[in-house]
Amino acid sequence: MNAVLQNAVEPFDAPLQVRGLSHRYEGQSVLSQIDLTLQPGSVLGLIGRNGAGKSTLIRAMLGLLQPAEGDCQVFGEPSLGLSDRTKTRLAYVPQQPEALAWLTAQQMLDYVGRFYPQWQATFARDMLRKWDIAPNKLLGKLSPGERQRVDLIRALASQPELLVLDEPAAALDPVARRDLLREIALRAGEAGATVLFSTHIVSDLERAASDIAFLHDGKVLLHCGVDETKERFARLWLPASMSAAAPTQTLGSRRHADGSLSLVIERDAQGRWPQAAGLPGARVDALGLEDLFVEIAG
Repeated sequence: MNAVLQNAVEPFDAPLQVRGLSHRYEGQSVLSQIDLTLQPGSVLGLIGRNGAGKSTLIRAMLGLLQPAEGDCQVFGEPSLGLSDRTKTRLAYVPQQPEALAWLTAQQMLDYVGRFYPQWQATFARDMLRKWDIAPNKLLGKLSPGERQRVDLIRALASQPELLVLDEPAAALDPVARRDLLREIALRAGEAGATVLFSTHIVSDLERAASDIAFLHDGKVLLHCGVDETKERFARLWLPASMSAAAPTQTLGSRRHADGSLSLVIERDAQGRWPQAAGLPGARVDALGLEDLFVEIAG
């Protein structure tokens, strides 16, 4: 797995941008030389297995932890020193919201809303009703799914230009997850908001994301459009007798019991597959998004 893909367009005032980001916990590398830029108006799905470093990357991006190396910016400002104005332009929902547990859902929303000039109080009340959450119930008494929904309402009601969600559907049932993804798509489409959400659920990407970034072993292995993946990547099967002809630049490879190889390959700049794909006995199979994820991260 040695192919690393990056976006070419890097506007200075990109909603989120990281360069050379590395981080370690207790001497063990968690993130390694991450380069990633979110384009304005995009919906980027950050996908990776549990423990891949998604939450660490998001926290570093937003200045919630200081990375060992690298530079992180939000709307052109250093993440570790964001101005109050820039903070009002973004909303973040962690994987396990725990803040202000002594307030009721409505009290928390009323309190937080005072800090956002474009706060939508009516939207917040309507969403509490839609998701059957009692406004006068303490946040600390809500179930994990209900607590996550309230925090999602808080984030959406602020009408952010940048919305960052860490595993937003983890504690939601299928109906609530579908509603959330629909709301994400609406916010991005109608208001031009930029969205980053992490997930390990491939179907969530297909419903809401315009772009994907695969995070594996602390590195971004690819970053491209969702629709682009079906044309750009494929699985190459080589029988055992042809394994020596396997290309060296791949996104993943597996050797099977019979000695054959399966590899994730990419078209070159001219739209051609690696030379080995044209050899007698070789086979090229289309890869869906879920198959691509399994081949890379499995």
